[in-house]
Amino acid sequence: MKKLLPFLALLISVNAAADPRATGDLGVVIERENGNALIVNTTEHKRLAKIEKLGDLSHASVVFSHDERYAYVFGRDGGLTKIDLLKDAIDKRIIQAGNSIGGAISQDGKLIAVSNYTPGGVKVFSADTLELVADIPADYGSGQRSKVVGLVDAPGQRFVFSLFDAGEIWIADMKNPKAPVLKKFKDTGKQPYDALVSPDGRYYIAGLFGEPGLALLDLWNPEAGVKHILSEFGKDDDKLPVYKMPHFEGWSVAGDYVFAPAIGQHKVLVIDKNTWDLHGTIDVAGQPVFVMARPDARQIWVNFAFPDNNQVQVIDAKDLSIVKTLSPGKGVLHMEFTPRGEQVWLALRDDDSLAVYDTETLQEIARLPASKPNGIFFSSRAHRIGL
Repeated sequence: MKKLLPFLALLISVNAAADPRATGDLGVVIERENGNALIVNTTEHKRLAKIEKLGDLSHASVVFSHDERYAYVFGRDGGLTKIDLLKDAIDKRIIQAGNSIGGAISQDGKLIAVSNYTPGGVKVFSADTLELVADIPADYGSGQRSKVVGLVDAPGQRFVFSLFDAGEIWIADMKNPKAPVLKKFKDTGKQPYDALVSPDGRYYIAGLFGEPGLALLDLWNPEAGVKHILSEFGKDDDKLPVYKMPHFEGWSVAGDYVFAPAIGQHKVLVIDKNTWDLHGTIDVAGQPVFVMARPDARQIWVNFAFPDNNQVQVIDAKDLSIVKTLSPGKGVLHMEFTPRGEQVWLALRDDDSLAVYDTETLQEIARLPASKPNGIFFSSRAHRIGL
């Protein structure tokens, strides 16, 4: 046996060196109907592995550990799965609720928070072991419990989230994770349905489904309370059917402007970030879902709800004009830029594929197979606030 040990050590070393892998150019693609996740290499445009049996991924989202080794997948069925991107394997999986809508990782990378519809509230887990650290029920009124949406991480070891049914925004200070300190803002608007935090972590903005406008909370000055902005936009317009709710985490801050989808309208809103007034609107091909800025903020890419979800439009953030309309395929559900923005990946659900575009030439440069993809998440998200 002793004679075999040096040989086994050499064999392990050779195998490990045969396919060395770092994590900076890895990503996770969700296959919604099969409950699988693909691990991809964004530089080489390769599928590396498929992780199976992750439950209901019809509304899945992903965050990454600080070292980019682990991906945490939030499933609609309340599943929370920790994936080891180097071993192509599930590290741990738990069912933490009955209906989950997403999650976030704390500023220090030690806590994973999950927002839940059923039971309504936020649960916080150890990022290392997935053991429960804190349970924050979203109780309001007379024994009622709200669905929780718009959960993001914020500087100061905080999580911020909205209560859909209660019309409230809460801040959870997690410096002592076993005893969260909650600050609650009531009467923030009717039915906040999703939210974002600005890239610098200062502003939390919640969209309101039940009334016109947005709810804005300055996290540098929370004592000022929640401010309503754009309350007059669309107030007197005819109510249109909404085929797919826009996603706030796909909204964009570029230069002095915030680019956001108008609910149920074929428009992108351009909001002055300094005054929070409406600067103007851009007419687009359909009802926008994701309005995403390239990392250098020069381009804004927009995809759409059915029946226009075979198109993507590219907006010049300087001229506020559409520079090109692309037809990459059927069912464009999600987009993700590479860290420096030279490429963008598109999930084409109804074409069972991923399309990769060069953002300078606006030409397709690669296509990979994927079964009903609906979410693309790159490991560079580990170093960005609010994703």
